[in-house]
Amino acid sequence: MALLVYAEHQDGTCKKAAFEAVTYARKAADALSMPCIALTVGEVSNAGELGKYGANRVLQASSSNHFDGQLHAGQIAQVAKQIDAKVVVLSHTSIGKALAGRLAVLLNAGLASGVNSLPEISSGFRVKRSVYSGKALATCELTSDIKVLSVMGNTFPAVADGTAVEVEQVDPIAHTPRVTVQSVDKEPGSVPLPEAELVVSGGRGFKGPENWDILLQLAEALGAATACSRPVADTGWRPHHEHVGQTGVAIRPNLYIAIGISGAIQHLGGVNNSKTIVVINKDPEAPFFKAADYGVVGDLFEVVPKLTEAVKAYKGSV
Repeated sequence: MALLVYAEHQDGTCKKAAFEAVTYARKAADALSMPCIALTVGEVSNAGELGKYGANRVLQASSSNHFDGQLHAGQIAQVAKQIDAKVVVLSHTSIGKALAGRLAVLLNAGLASGVNSLPEISSGFRVKRSVYSGKALATCELTSDIKVLSVMGNTFPAVADGTAVEVEQVDPIAHTPRVTVQSVDKEPGSVPLPEAELVVSGGRGFKGPENWDILLQLAEALGAATACSRPVADTGWRPHHEHVGQTGVAIRPNLYIAIGISGAIQHLGGVNNSKTIVVINKDPEAPFFKAADYGVVGDLFEVVPKLTEAVKAYKGSV
């Protein structure tokens, strides 16, 4: 018996989400007295580094580096059966979501998605997950022989306290994909929003795209990714891939700074799992203040430049 963790990669390099998933899997495997085996699909240059985060073995299956949920789920399921995996761990990302349901069907497994706790095995197999946009916790009991878990990002920080391991090649059958990827065009940017630990986000309080440099300067000073509310994306001030919220990208950064955003429930649903929320708004009645850890009531055109200068001064003195 073993625990299998699927390690995502981007352009042939393991992502932050992969290291977090392996760290979680290592802790879960220890609790279950199982070896922790990591699997990558496609050519991954740093796959052996997964050993530093707790993988006893790292397997690599040959496949196209273009993600295909149906194709990759089939390969992962084959490997899971070969090593007699009783638990399969994924990251709760767009890729993990595309794989989790397929794997549960292929393995006849119970599925708990968006998990934010280690398994409790004193009486059965139970894990916890957020529900109602993070307003409550649900305890899920899985009674199937095989369990599939997808783990929320930024819940279990990646910890590298081991050593790299040799990568072993495996050859699960890769069926002919139904869709052929001809090309992939990616939006430019340094860190994808779901991977970012620091995010600075803006809303209609900026009054127009011509004022967005105020936010960009703060983000640059902090080394943060940039985001926006839905109205900002809908009006074309910012590209849609920066839209965060219930109808956009859901994020869980360590720090989320919301500037000029009122805090509608749809926006909060995608960001309220952030570790620390800072709100800057001139309206003291803005709903976002109820969810904030820190709030500044003031005109963003005055507050944000001063904050940017303070960040630069602090970094210059360190």
